[in-house]
Amino acid sequence: MDHKVEVTDNPDAKRFEITADGRLAGFAEYHRLTGRLVFTHTEVGEEFEGQGLASRLIHDALDAARAEGVPVVPRCPFVARYIERHPEYRDLVAGDHTGVAQPSS
Repeated sequence: MDHKVEVTDNPDAKRFEITADGRLAGFAEYHRLTGRLVFTHTEVGEEFEGQGLASRLIHDALDAARAEGVPVVPRCPFVARYIERHPEYRDLVAGDHTGVAQPSS
């Protein structure tokens, strides 16, 4: 991959975005819920598939969550698989992440 790649948080759109050479290549949608960052969907444009951009996106998004001190809930299957394959991120997963879809009452 010889693109200039950048990952940024776009809180207004509730997603982390990855650009390649200044063009939007993909995003990871999230919701902030009960003090957690709930990842719901990851998508990379067809023309950017197979270049490792989704992994780079999730890596940087998880690093941002760690820097902010916010636990994550990997509801997106790609994020869940990424964490499974990269045990250094398992400590970020909220302990009670199963079923966290609604705010606590």
